[in-house]
Amino acid sequence: MPEKESRLVARLRDTLHQRGLTPRAIRIFRGLIYAHYYGNLRVLPWRKTRNAYRILVSEIMLQQTQVERVLGKYEQFIKAFPDFSSLAAAPLSDILKVWQGLGYNRRAIALQKIARTVRDKNYGRFPGCREDLLKLPGIGKYTASAILTFTQNQPHVFIETNIRRVFIHLFFQDREDIADAEILPLVERTLDASNPRDWYYALMDYGVLLKKTVANPNKKSAHYKRQTPFQGSNRQLRGNILKTLVREPGIPKKKLVAKLDLDPHKTEEVLSLLLREGFLKKKGQRFSIA
Repeated sequence: MPEKESRLVARLRDTLHQRGLTPRAIRIFRGLIYAHYYGNLRVLPWRKTRNAYRILVSEIMLQQTQVERVLGKYEQFIKAFPDFSSLAAAPLSDILKVWQGLGYNRRAIALQKIARTVRDKNYGRFPGCREDLLKLPGIGKYTASAILTFTQNQPHVFIETNIRRVFIHLFFQDREDIADAEILPLVERTLDASNPRDWYYALMDYGVLLKKTVANPNKKSAHYKRQTPFQGSNRQLRGNILKTLVREPGIPKKKLVAKLDLDPHKTEEVLSLLLREGFLKKKGQRFSIA
C-alpha cells in the first residue's frame, strides 16, 4: 500500500480510537477511499451505463463470481440479448450457451424470469422502486438497493463482500466475529449521499485493493464461510450435465451417464432436481434444456 494511504489509514484509526466516528473521521475515511478510487479507476463496462437492464445483468452475474470472469461474459451476453424483450423470448438453451463459464446457472433462469415479468406484467417497464424490485425473482435486498443506486444514484444502504472487507479492516481491527448488523450503521453514517454511485464503486475498489495487499479481513466476519471444493461437487455435476445437453439436446439418460462417466444414482438425483427447477424437460428417457 502506498505511503500516503498508509498514513491516512493510521490517522483514521487514531481518530476513531480517540474520538469515535466523528465528522473528522468520516472526512478522513472518505478522503482515503476516494483518493484510491480516482487514482486507480477500474474501467468496467457496466459502470459506463445507467441502463437498468444492463446493470441488472451485471449485478446478477457478479453474485458469487469474480469480476474477471464476468468481464469475459457480460458484453457477449448483452450482444446476444440486448434488452428485456430479447431475453424473455430466447430459448433457455441459448441463454445457457452464453452463460457457460459463469456457474450458478440458477441465475440465468432468474434473469429470464425477471425479463418475462417485465414484459408480461409490467408493460415492458423495469420497476423503479425498491419494494417492487424485491417482488422479482432472484432479487434480494442487496441487489435491489444496488440497482437503484447505480441506475438512479439513490443513496441506499447495502453491503457486499468488498464493502464488508473495507469496514472490517478499518473499523474493527482488533475484533472477531463481526456481524453485518454492526457494519451497516457505519455504512449509513459514512455514505456520501451526494454521490452514492461513485462512493460505492470507490468502496468496492478499495476492497479489491485490500484483497491483494492484506490478510483477508472477511475471515473476521460472523458470516464468513469457506467455499466448498468445486471438484466432484454437485455444482460441477450440474454444470457438466447442462453443458452436455446444450451441445446434445435430447440425449438419452443412459448415454448421458456413460458419456460423463457418472454415478447413475447421483445423476438421477441431479436430473430430478434440474427438472423441478425448470432447467430441463424430459420425453421418455431423453432430456433436453427446457
